[in-house]
Amino acid sequence: MFMLLMFGLLLQEILANSQYENLTEFKNIPEEPLYSYKTINLPDEHIPYFLHNNQHIAGICKQDSHCPYKKYLKKLKSCWGYEKSCKSDYRFSYPVCDYVETGWANDIETAQQIFWKQADFGYIRERLSEMKTHCKPAVTGDSSLTCSQYLQHCRATNLYVDLRTVKRNHDRFKEDFLQKGEIGGHCTLDVQAFLAEGQRKSPLQSWFAELQTFTALNFRPLDDDKCDVVIEKPTYFMKLDAGVNMYHHFCDFVNLYITQHINNSFSTDVNIVMWDTSSYGYGDLFSETWKAFTDYEIIHLKTFDSKRVCFKEAVFSLLPRMRYGLFYNTPLDGKIRVTILARSTDYRKILNQNELVNALKTVSTLEVKVVDYKYKELEFSEQLRITHNSDIFIGMHGAGLTHLLFLPDWAVVFELYNCEDERCYLDLARLRGIHYITWRKRNKVFPQDQGHHPTLGEHPKFTNYSFDVEEFMYLVLLAANHVSQHSKWPFRVKHDEF
Repeated sequence: MFMLLMFGLLLQEILANSQYENLTEFKNIPEEPLYSYKTINLPDEHIPYFLHNNQHIAGICKQDSHCPYKKYLKKLKSCWGYEKSCKSDYRFSYPVCDYVETGWANDIETAQQIFWKQADFGYIRERLSEMKTHCKPAVTGDSSLTCSQYLQHCRATNLYVDLRTVKRNHDRFKEDFLQKGEIGGHCTLDVQAFLAEGQRKSPLQSWFAELQTFTALNFRPLDDDKCDVVIEKPTYFMKLDAGVNMYHHFCDFVNLYITQHINNSFSTDVNIVMWDTSSYGYGDLFSETWKAFTDYEIIHLKTFDSKRVCFKEAVFSLLPRMRYGLFYNTPLDGKIRVTILARSTDYRKILNQNELVNALKTVSTLEVKVVDYKYKELEFSEQLRITHNSDIFIGMHGAGLTHLLFLPDWAVVFELYNCEDERCYLDLARLRGIHYITWRKRNKVFPQDQGHHPTLGEHPKFTNYSFDVEEFMYLVLLAANHVSQHSKWPFRVKHDEF
């Protein structure tokens, strides 16, 4: 898959800063270059293709003695393959098949064409051919909205988003988050055609839920002073998959890379806004990768709450789990089962247990159960059945964690807080041979008081605790990743995952 090859090259080059020498060669020349070439932050192999699609920059380079890319001007016919001006002899690549997969194609030529359209740069040509302007500007300065089929990717200009009255809960992709008039622009909207694009309405497959209330406004947001905040830089909106799973998160990155091709823009002087309707944070184990796409920190949508925000240029990125998308991964065969052991004793209760449970329920791949192992109410055999059917077992320091002995081999025991008794259940988990984690950050666990031991006075085991929700979710998702990658987990994805 040549498109993924080029994405990998881009990522490797940018993260390694391999172009530093090329970019500094002309910095020390006293005269000013005609163009800021340092903004072309691409691997050398990409430059001919970039210049083919940006002929105005190629023209400047021809006239500019400072241009570091003159050697590539001889290769201006080089193209990715999706451009209308691209001739097949000069395109980057074309797949080669040595046999035909029965049921997909009748001959090798057809098989190669199908592969190119579905898994190579032909995929971008297909998306470009679908682009349709749903909200048309009447005059210069008006808004616009142009989307691919099913609103899987959209571009907007002078976009108005009103977040003054939004209500957040535990749902990361709330479908009725914005009401009529709270998102839109000054343009002419074909409402009937626009609403007909909802066949693939789903959180990580389409932007239909977010844009279905797009409204043709009777005012020009920027000109009529209707914006509390104006975002000048181009902005990419993204709905993200699981940030703790490399396979799923790279579905985000690969689709953002494809989106860059669709928009013919590889600038890193852009904002990336995480479209998340919950109030929670986002656990991201691969945050270094964002450096390939932006010079800035990722922005959570909640940053703009209580404001009317206007985006001069906005792009709604291709999504990670689109039907027939790249590289779409089917949902997990089995959910990860999380069991939280509650306590009915006077001490070591989880004070914000409901809040933690609600946060867990925002993750679709988790199945959450809260239990209280009271011997008079729940037979021991039933307790064992529940424990043995748990993938992540969470509880405060206490005898109930001895149940870790009956967890399956791939499970994780999460001692939510060890109350300064660090070795007890860590050692037991090691003896059993299962993975153990516990709370890491002391400044994110909050005791009710100092604790009151009957004879010893202050004692951490004799009080109750509440926990930072974001840190809790981070640790649980780490545990979930361990489970899903364990060789014995019965629902482990069998194919290689990036």
